[in-house]
Amino acid sequence: HSELSSHGHHHHHHHGHQHQHHHHEHEQRSTALYSHPDFPVRNDWTKDEIKAIYEQPLLELIYTGATAHRAYFSPSEVQKCTLLSIKTGGCSEDCKYCSQSSKYKTEVKAEKLMDEDEVIRAALKAKEAGSTRFCMGAAWRGASSAGKRQFDRVLGMISKIRAMDMEVCATLGMINEDQAKALRNAGLTAYNHNIDTSEEYYPKVITSRTFQDRMETLKAVRSSGLSVCCGGIIGMGESVDDRVSMIHSLATLSQHPESVPVNALVA
Repeated sequence: HSELSSHGHHHHHHHGHQHQHHHHEHEQRSTALYSHPDFPVRNDWTKDEIKAIYEQPLLELIYTGATAHRAYFSPSEVQKCTLLSIKTGGCSEDCKYCSQSSKYKTEVKAEKLMDEDEVIRAALKAKEAGSTRFCMGAAWRGASSAGKRQFDRVLGMISKIRAMDMEVCATLGMINEDQAKALRNAGLTAYNHNIDTSEEYYPKVITSRTFQDRMETLKAVRSSGLSVCCGGIIGMGESVDDRVSMIHSLATLSQHPESVPVNALVA
């Protein structure tokens, strides 16, 4: 899974991430203990409540959203992140939105895992350009299917980039608890694993794994102490109710994702 950095939409997603607020940066104000009285942190949202917010007139929604944002974060701060696809194409999953799936004929060719030196050079460039987080994506079904040798190489990259005093994020498909712990021990900051869409619409987009598989990986990531980066994609033919349901899945997790990327499919 790696629509975050698929060549087809690379610019788009990179842009999306540049303006993503990584909430854990402001620890003194956003610890789980702090909850603003006007906008309390809740995990018991109902779909009806979410739909009512979704259906607010646009300017009302922008105003309320900005007010909620300012209750927790500095409005003038964004974190710059740079994304790199370290292993492109040839993925065995059948995600319909992804140009890296081996199931469809696209212009993306299957490539090998990048050399460590090349990845480190890209991270240095990102740091010089002002990025404080470097995210690596591999078009793998998961760490297990990639094999231990490949996974260990990625662990090495993570440690070296963390040593450059950057936050490091990775998206490598499905991982279990042991793999999540190994990533954490290597110095990883956050793991990206998007739920992509609503649980109901999911089988229309992907058949090579289930929504529940996504939830299992998120559980492994959370239990290892890593930050969770989890969002989805809009514009895949889903309904408003699907979007509400996707938000509901994220908003009712026992701990909210620290970062929620919202990608728009560029066809």
